[in-house]
Amino acid sequence: VQLQASGGGLVQAGGSLRLSCAASGNIFSVNVMGWYRQAPGKQRELVATITSAGSTNYADSAKGRFTISRGNAKNTLSLQMNSLKSEDTAVYYCNGKTSWGADYWGKGTQVTVSS
Repeated sequence: VQLQASGGGLVQAGGSLRLSCAASGNIFSVNVMGWYRQAPGKQRELVATITSAGSTNYADSAKGRFTISRGNAKNTLSLQMNSLKSEDTAVYYCNGKTSWGADYWGKGTQVTVSS
């Protein structure tokens, strides 16, 4: 499974960005997809996940502001980010997990929020 994230950039606080992740390969083996982020000097942390059944899970910091979605063909993943804050600045990574524990990561996309 290959994952390619895009859509990052520079935005002012209060603005919006939409991240996208294109998945290829044996995508039907992936039952949970998600977004993680890593800020400078910090550990990578969960932002949001979505299962193949459509169940979503959000970090407290993302609730009410971010929306994760998966395309009907299951080969695209999106993260709509609204009301962005400076603390949302990080490299965002797309992730896919299989039921047998395989873990796939895409290259990150930088999100910078200026205050």
